[in-house]
Amino acid sequence: MKMKNVKLTSYEELFSTEDLRQDAEREKIQRIPLAELQPFKNHPFKVKDDESMMQTVESVKQYGVLVPAIARPREGGGYELVSGHRRHRASELAGFMEMPVIVRNLNDDESTIVMVDSNLQRETLLPSERAFAYKMKLDAMRHQGMRVDVTSSQLGTKLQRADETIADQAGTSRNQVQRFIRLTALIPALLDMVDEKKIAINPAVEISFLKPEEQIQLLETIESEQATPSLSQAQRLKRFSQEGSLSADVMRAIMSEEKKPEQNRLTLGTDKLQHFFPKTYTPKQMEDTILKLLEQWHKKRQQQAER
Repeated sequence: MKMKNVKLTSYEELFSTEDLRQDAEREKIQRIPLAELQPFKNHPFKVKDDESMMQTVESVKQYGVLVPAIARPREGGGYELVSGHRRHRASELAGFMEMPVIVRNLNDDESTIVMVDSNLQRETLLPSERAFAYKMKLDAMRHQGMRVDVTSSQLGTKLQRADETIADQAGTSRNQVQRFIRLTALIPALLDMVDEKKIAINPAVEISFLKPEEQIQLLETIESEQATPSLSQAQRLKRFSQEGSLSADVMRAIMSEEKKPEQNRLTLGTDKLQHFFPKTYTPKQMEDTILKLLEQWHKKRQQQAER
């Protein structure tokens, strides 16, 4: 059956399309040799042989792969994995030669949306994984004709912005999606430091505006000064860069400053809080709920003190 040319923005939308549901061949589960399954091009999610993977391996040994992977045919033969990279690796480590797969004829944009959406549901994602996943999905939606202007909200339109759609589906804010996408402008070594929590997200967003050669110089300065930039320092680095006056001396002067203690500052980012709320909650809803709970807790303490 020939598929209609439809614009898709999410995994759920892709597989609720009537034409695709009626395609029985598309839903057929096949057992495909692992060697014929190639990873998705530029797959942003890391597949590590860590403790979580070892648990998956034990599960695969005992029960097999319970959820089939999704793949699409490759022009040169074999298949390209769309989702199921961790299951593929677990099957390899478990000593299996094949795994259950659903083969679907998906174009590049559809495959990207499925790949991203099937992985964004994981609880533990590195900032770099989320950053490139958001960017890849935004690019795919752009190819499908979605509005992706991420610098101005002044143009009136009845269509929801692509980054707003991604934010709604990920249970976060449009601003947060934009901030993560900014991280993709970091050189790999600095992005690794973000993943390792050596550089916080907010300063990382600011230094992502530095030119690549300035980021390389910053990396060298971080190593020589044995210090990573605070938000204030990162903002000044960005400002000097935009003014065209961020020399090596200026960078060293900023990075050699003694940081002010932040003992009285408390920051709870959305990433820390999302685990406790439904995925559909916006940052404002999270804040309102937290304040209500704190108010109830405060009243309870007052009542206990008055007894």
